[in-house]
Amino acid sequence: MVLSSVSNVSKNLPRLTDVNRTMERVLIIAADDTTTDALRREIVHGGYDCLSVACADALQEIKSRSPNLIIVDNSHRFDSEAMELITNLKKQVITPVMALVAAEDLGSLDDYDEIDDFIIYPYDEIELLLRIKRLLRQVGQTDDEEKIQRNVLTIDLITCEVTVDGKKADLTYKEYELLKLMAGSPGRVFTREVLLDKIWGYDYYGGDRTVDVHMRRLRSKIEDASHTYIETVRNIGYRFTKDH
Repeated sequence: MVLSSVSNVSKNLPRLTDVNRTMERVLIIAADDTTTDALRREIVHGGYDCLSVACADALQEIKSRSPNLIIVDNSHRFDSEAMELITNLKKQVITPVMALVAAEDLGSLDDYDEIDDFIIYPYDEIELLLRIKRLLRQVGQTDDEEKIQRNVLTIDLITCEVTVDGKKADLTYKEYELLKLMAGSPGRVFTREVLLDKIWGYDYYGGDRTVDVHMRRLRSKIEDASHTYIETVRNIGYRFTKDH
């Protein structure tokens, strides 16, 4: 848990957006809607997709949208219900969580180790976007570069184990190699011919249907109604979605 707060930075500094960065999703769980609209606008202005929901609707939105970051807005009223929701959620997923709190409520955060960072209200917009960027960078990378992390999907490059929401996906060797190749280059379209060459080898005579069969089996093992990772590009091939 981060316990330091950076000082306000001049509003004249440039935006912390990166035109090459995939548009990550930020979900705000709002205890009070007094500041939510302004908060959401500033996050969108920073280059992120952002939605705010009440605590009662949060779990469903998290399952359906798979946000890259969750912000609990406790800036006007400390909402223990929202915090307990996050406590239970973090037992299942690795989504980072930031709390927006009033200075007088800082002591309450000590009971919630699941909070990855916080910012004090009223906040500086540059500091807010900096903290968001920092948390998202931590999730997208690992210190030892031995894993590929795409939201709740983890590919361990050392053990060759794949997990989704912490649950192991039992993949064959070819399925694992397909997933590793595509997840390593999200957004890139791989033709069936390229996949055949890279996974099966240039002298394989099985034909394009082999790729389709393996891809269908792979998707059945890592995808469900809440998570779609691989898209079919009609008449061309496949790609790993950039949203993850």
